[in-house]
Amino acid sequence: MSELYHNRILELAANIQHVGQLADAEGAALRVSRVCGSTVHVSLKLDEAGEVVTEIAVDPKACALGQASTSILSSNAVGATVGEIRAALTDLRAMLKEDGPPPEGRFWELRHLEPVADYPPRHASTLLAFDAAVAAIEAALAARAEA
Repeated sequence: MSELYHNRILELAANIQHVGQLADAEGAALRVSRVCGSTVHVSLKLDEAGEVVTEIAVDPKACALGQASTSILSSNAVGATVGEIRAALTDLRAMLKEDGPPPEGRFWELRHLEPVADYPPRHASTLLAFDAAVAAIEAALAARAEA
């Protein structure tokens, strides 16, 4: 399992930006891995058009893989479009579960998690942050639609 926990994964896990919660978040979501109990909470705000993340906060209680994924999300989400975050989740899931290529663009560092594909029990914790981010975006957009 040492290839899973290489130096860059440990560096990312140890350097998570925007830790905490946004008190005035537009959308928030908590995701929990049923396999290992890891959790990631994401809260965020979108621009006026609802297309770009303007603020994010993350609260991970996860293994090194979940923390690394959360770190990549939190350090690159501000300024990202809703489409970029959705695509990153889709591409990350495909990389882990379908032998797809690593994500590119803003979230290119998810490539460091490619060895996780060989360890299905680790997939859930690796996907938590992006699952939570997409759910938080959906919550924000739903709240706007109701207003």
